[in-house]
Amino acid sequence: MKAIVTTIGQDQVGIIAGVSHYLSTAQINILDVSQTIMSGYFTMMMMVEVPADQGFTKLAADLKDLGTQLGVKINIRNERLYQAMHQL
Repeated sequence: MKAIVTTIGQDQVGIIAGVSHYLSTAQINILDVSQTIMSGYFTMMMMVEVPADQGFTKLAADLKDLGTQLGVKINIRNERLYQAMHQL
């Protein structure tokens, strides 16, 4: 399943490394990534491929915990949610 990971928070060293390392150890492939710094805030969006056997609820909780450790807010949403929003 494809999903969108968003990361937002005050810019600091190690955000990309922390998120990428977690995704790698969870066998989640990064398909596309866009990141920028806006007025001192780091923002990143990633399109990822989540293995079918991966528990999405646990993954979302793990990313939220990782965000707390890194001092940022991390969310993951199924790509189908965004597709449905644009079909209305």
